[in-house]
Amino acid sequence: MSYDNTCKFLAENFTTDFASWLLGEAIPLTKLEPSELSVEPIRADSVIFLKSKNIILHIEFQTKPKKNIPFRMLDYWVRLHRIYPSRQIHQTVIYLKRTDSPLAYQTSFNSPQLNHTFNVIRLWEQSTEIFQQYQGLLPLAVLTKTNNATETLKEVAKIIDKIEDQKLKNSLIAATYITSGLVLDLEIIKKIFRSNAMKESVTYQEILLEGKAEGKAEGKAEGKAEGLAEGEVKGKIEERTQIARNMLQSGLSLDLIAQFTGLTPEQIQKLH
Repeated sequence: MSYDNTCKFLAENFTTDFASWLLGEAIPLTKLEPSELSVEPIRADSVIFLKSKNIILHIEFQTKPKKNIPFRMLDYWVRLHRIYPSRQIHQTVIYLKRTDSPLAYQTSFNSPQLNHTFNVIRLWEQSTEIFQQYQGLLPLAVLTKTNNATETLKEVAKIIDKIEDQKLKNSLIAATYITSGLVLDLEIIKKIFRSNAMKESVTYQEILLEGKAEGKAEGKAEGKAEGLAEGEVKGKIEERTQIARNMLQSGLSLDLIAQFTGLTPEQIQKLH
């Protein structure tokens, strides 16, 4: 699953929540398109740029540390400063999955002529409480410093269930379902999202689909005919298409729908 796209969705749709967490103030921010920055293209799947009148917030989500991160941060700072020289630039790399690699602790690019610093957050060292205070941070709570990730996910599910806006609820359920896969077994996640409170969500529909697929696979292993198996494949595609339609009606992004259904963004776009 694409954790980068999920985190990007959260950061771009809950900007004040992320500003409260990373900047200490609920500053309204708007999306800055990577295309506005010159020189070489930017990998838009893991890089998020948000801006206000005085501030640029640059966020990168990473599941694995990379050697080139310090230079990338310097490179993006120069691009941003070239276009917005009067604005403060806040850069933060957020590591999602626990690691002992020293690369996850690098906070600067150093050379004989230049030193550039940036912020690094390792989610597994973050207090869980703040992530339960903001809706946009709820899907990340299970990745924080918790003694019991399963119980934390249950608490998050209860908080999300109290949200009255169904579109917002569906989006947070979908994002939480994906991010939880970094630390919890899929069966545990399924069990929590099978609760009565979650049965109306599009995520639960996807869970049901997976269950049907598993059951059909078992039946096939027991000796179902080849023709029946082909029919099951066709039925599975039809089910995924219907789920994609439901998710579109709920206002979820094409990226999230693609992650859940296995359909391409182009196939999903045709369902509009």
